Amino acid sequence: MAHKNVDLGRLLKGTSIIPVIVIKEMGEALPLARKLVAKGYKTLEITLRTEFGLMAIMEIAEAMPDVIVGAGTVINKGQYEAAIAAGAQFIVSPGHTDALIEEAEQSEVPFLPGVATPSEAMKLYDKGYEYFKLFPAEAVGGLKLLKSMISPLPQLKFCPTGGINEKSASDYLALSNVFCVGGSWMVTS
Repeated sequence: MAHKNVDLGRLLKGTSIIPVIVIKEMGEALPLARKLVAKGYKTLEITLRTEFGLMAIMEIAEAMPDVIVGAGTVINKGQYEAAIAAGAQFIVSPGHTDALIEEAEQSEVPFLPGVATPSEAMKLYDKGYEYFKLFPAEAVGGLKLLKSMISPLPQLKFCPTGGINEKSASDYLALSNVFCVGGSWMVTS
């Protein structure tokens, strides 16, 4: 049986860019989601960096059932559980801990764990993971790091996030080991 992380690849198939959204006021969540969907984005990552993240996930998931809504900046088991209860269809973390991996193994909702090194990715690959968030992408080597991992680790797929902009996104997406990129440039434009 395939690992649930592989389900993430199926869920996000056709998604090349995921807007990473920080909700600062509750009233902005739904209008912003509608604006992004009108621009062609079908997958949204709502971060849990503010007190409004969970409510925004719930509101968008209920009002816009055709949109794939994920929870980002999930850093502990409680947030993981709360994000699923709010309607998140996938979970994203800037890194990973044993507790998050354990929670992911208990959940039916796919988890995109954050990694910054080949060793971290290889350890999770041993547990069945194939899809990873490279974070903070630009700070840890970005394009150069990902290019250097293609030959020795071609089975690993990454969603780089952190410092990526509209101009650099296409360079990342041209790499065979990048399945999507995350960024916030489209949220403010």
